[in-house]
Amino acid sequence: GNLYVSERLDREEMCSEAPICFVSFEVLVHNPLNVFHVEVAIQDVNDNAPHFLRDNFHLEINEFTSPGTRFYLGTAEDADVGSNSLQGYELEANRYFQVEMKESEDGSKFAELVLRRALDRESEQSLRLVLTALDGGDPPRSSTAQLYINVTDANDNAPVFAQDRYRVSLREDAPRGSMVMNVSATDADAGINARITYGFGEMSAKVLRKFLVDAESGTITLQEALDFEDTRSLSVAVEARDGGGLVAHCKVEVEVLDVNDNAPEVMLTSVSSPVPEDAPIGTVVALVKVRDRDSGEDGQVRCELAGDSPLSLVASSGGSYKVNNAAAAPVLRVLARDADAGANGRVSYWLEGGSAGTAPPPVSVESRSGALYAQRSFDYEQCREFTVAIRAQDGGVPSRSSTATVRIFVLDRNDNAPRVLWPTAAEAGAETPPFEVVPRSAEVGYLVAKVVAVDADAGRNAWLSYELLQAPEPALFRLGLHSGEVRTARAVSERDAAKQRLVALVKDHGQPALSATATLHVVLAESLQEALPELSERPPPVDSPAELQFYLVLALALLSALFLLSLL
Repeated sequence: GNLYVSERLDREEMCSEAPICFVSFEVLVHNPLNVFHVEVAIQDVNDNAPHFLRDNFHLEINEFTSPGTRFYLGTAEDADVGSNSLQGYELEANRYFQVEMKESEDGSKFAELVLRRALDRESEQSLRLVLTALDGGDPPRSSTAQLYINVTDANDNAPVFAQDRYRVSLREDAPRGSMVMNVSATDADAGINARITYGFGEMSAKVLRKFLVDAESGTITLQEALDFEDTRSLSVAVEARDGGGLVAHCKVEVEVLDVNDNAPEVMLTSVSSPVPEDAPIGTVVALVKVRDRDSGEDGQVRCELAGDSPLSLVASSGGSYKVNNAAAAPVLRVLARDADAGANGRVSYWLEGGSAGTAPPPVSVESRSGALYAQRSFDYEQCREFTVAIRAQDGGVPSRSSTATVRIFVLDRNDNAPRVLWPTAAEAGAETPPFEVVPRSAEVGYLVAKVVAVDADAGRNAWLSYELLQAPEPALFRLGLHSGEVRTARAVSERDAAKQRLVALVKDHGQPALSATATLHVVLAESLQEALPELSERPPPVDSPAELQFYLVLALALLSALFLLSLL
């Protein structure tokens, strides 16, 4: 049952840029046949260095460019994630430029070149600098690119896009050649310096293959089919360059809309064939895996068995289904053979006995066919399995016979509602129901009481959850979803009523779910003496001395019990 790594794991190949990487698969267990869903988390190591999409950058920068002007240099890619991914950029020491890292809305980190002091073409016509990208590994990995800067004469105005970021939605079945959108930029210069041409900025080859931009109009069209199941959104970098070499950048965010273009896939994971005719009800005879690559309602599948057969489907984990015997079908059929002929070889079947220990027996057998039928509804809580002995007898004189034992397993159904053990319901005739005292000085999180409930079913049918159904002060108390603990959600204030009645709902996880309610009475008081007058809404009658003495003894007993409880 040990799980081993059979070949070297490559997280980047298996999960690409996903921040969390899991490998999911089913493990089959035979005899009895069952399936377990396994998820293995693949952790990242710093085995990839960041790299630029190109080795050289060429920039044309006018000598009149003002200090503080920024130039987009693009993004270095790192296949690792988390702290092992790209963390920053460094630029070779120089007098004019520095590099800064910016983070876009999609999480990518790009470099911007910032001009620190004015250029002078007459003293320095070009610069060659080394740009370095570093990740956060220990030790860090890095890569470099050459930055060639050519200082040009003045072109006063750079192009300006109408928007820094465009957003568009596109169906995944959009045909090739479809128009995505049109981007537009303007330039305040005149002549050749105002002539704008459009192109794509630094992007991965995967995105570049999918789109085409018209250099004159800025119209972006689709040139490769989209697939929502492969990529749900794309970020397209577009640049506008004027005749003087100044460039403006914008981003086009393309949201891919899902269409129902994938049929459900049915995979037979395992099958036990042939199935013995005496297989008990609940025997798993096949495991079926069903998935649909679409999302939302288009990806939800409903499975059913076609035709008339004594089988049914039961949902398992991870989109798997188990094929079981239907509860309404005959339990099974036993078969005995006799090598004799005629009456000597004619076999009849009889119940011999078993472990059920009840009368009449829970099953009957048809004497000629050997078919076993349920005599009454089974109760999983009373009997989870039982055996019956079947006697096969021939018609000879004297007759000969042999016996076989049939073991029957009963499957649980959600036929029992949760039963509340605490708080108990008030007994008939009782003047005061059970109550809890909460001091008004109680802090947030003070444990008031614990709702205790049980469910006679098994498995998911017995998993219980708790929720607060009714409370006079909704924000004063909270109920633990799985623990059933009632605690204060805030500090008690003087405005809160002294008597609080809480109704809790206890629900199991069966299909359909069954539930029960519990009523808890809470008195807000600093002591039991202060709480006692609040327990009765009727005016106190004139008591006799004997009754007063009884109440005094009762109060002292309650105080002693409370003191011992506090010590515990």
